[in-house]
Amino acid sequence: MRRFRIVAGLAAVAVLALGVTAPAVPAAAKKKVEVLAHVNPGVGANADVFAHRGHAYLGSWIGNGCLSSGVRIYDLKKPRSPRHVGTFADAAAEPDLAGTWTEKVIVRRVNSRAFVGDLAVTSIQACSTSSSAFRGFGLYDVSDPSNPERLALVATEPQTRGSHEIYMQRKGNRAYVYTAIISSEHLTSPDGVTPGNPDFRIYDVSNPRSPAQVGAWGAWAELGVHPMDGPPGLNRNHVHSVIVDGNARRAYLSYWDLGTVILDITDPTDPEFLGRTTFQPGEVGNAHSAWLAKGGKILVETHESFGAPGSPSVGVPTFWDISNPMSPIKLSTFSRPDLIDLGETVHDPKVRGNTLFLSWYQEGVVVLDIARPSAPKLLTQFVPPASFVNPDWSLCVGAPPCSSIWGVFLHRNYVLASDEAQGLWVLRFK
Repeated sequence: MRRFRIVAGLAAVAVLALGVTAPAVPAAAKKKVEVLAHVNPGVGANADVFAHRGHAYLGSWIGNGCLSSGVRIYDLKKPRSPRHVGTFADAAAEPDLAGTWTEKVIVRRVNSRAFVGDLAVTSIQACSTSSSAFRGFGLYDVSDPSNPERLALVATEPQTRGSHEIYMQRKGNRAYVYTAIISSEHLTSPDGVTPGNPDFRIYDVSNPRSPAQVGAWGAWAELGVHPMDGPPGLNRNHVHSVIVDGNARRAYLSYWDLGTVILDITDPTDPEFLGRTTFQPGEVGNAHSAWLAKGGKILVETHESFGAPGSPSVGVPTFWDISNPMSPIKLSTFSRPDLIDLGETVHDPKVRGNTLFLSWYQEGVVVLDIARPSAPKLLTQFVPPASFVNPDWSLCVGAPPCSSIWGVFLHRNYVLASDEAQGLWVLRFK
């Protein structure tokens, strides 16, 4: 989720940046960054990135103009020369999706009775809450990435904005979609006293042409925690995003000011509450995203919170021992003044082995050694050069042009980073 702040007087100047070296990092940093490629789709704000079988999937964001750019697919056979091969969920090809944005996309290989191939799911949100635009998520056959085929659209209630963040996982010969419908319990409540439809929902998509909701969970109905509970300014107990483990046994719900809620989803029709992370009184909440490390024993929790440069209110990653999911133990946070001098919050985490990659908006990609989660260490940082003034994206801290890394994804031996203003970066950390 991105905050909205308008910067006027933008002009479009497209410049392709290639072969840029990493910026200076502290002396303790051991690793270097090699830029393999940069692809700039041009105007239209970009969102998250995912990769599957040698292809990158670049989502789009609402930006200033809501161009409904959909999900762009790039062939990474030659990582130094990504090639755009397809697009789906865009208004140009699918007019019924005009007025929407596709923030999140996940792709999995599915082998069920009803479908064999590469299945993509993308969140679809209405740019305006007052519009009649579609809201929900879409399922696409991307077995041939150059010819994606829409299989189904799943609509959410008109009171909601749609599926915000989304995840998909296989379980045996079945496939499930797990999605966050922000503030659904509150927005669909008939009277403000009775819980509405849960924020977290599970869909069986084994037959992606006929998906079906099979499970759901909400803190209001299950724990008695009202979405508006808490002091003024912290009244946001809603599911922002979700991930599940590789066996689809546990789900981790980033529940904003309620922390990260851990559910047992062994039976997807009956999710069971196990435990959650917590915030101390006065501590900034905003549990935004999560990732697992150390075989699922460590949870990396990121908080999205903007503040004055150097302020403790700026969101940073937090590390939890969840060996006992019923009683998570806070191990550490990672915060360095030289990384938050712009007042920029961390965004999304990804882990490979003992290395954590964080998308950190205008701080770029921040890489940490988490061999000891109680004492994470900075390895290096990549801040893309700002060379393109994007009229559909105007959230620079300071004067444009600027770059802002939304998402990061690890694929084969390189790292993909999505840039809200400037598109897709293909990197190698060596």
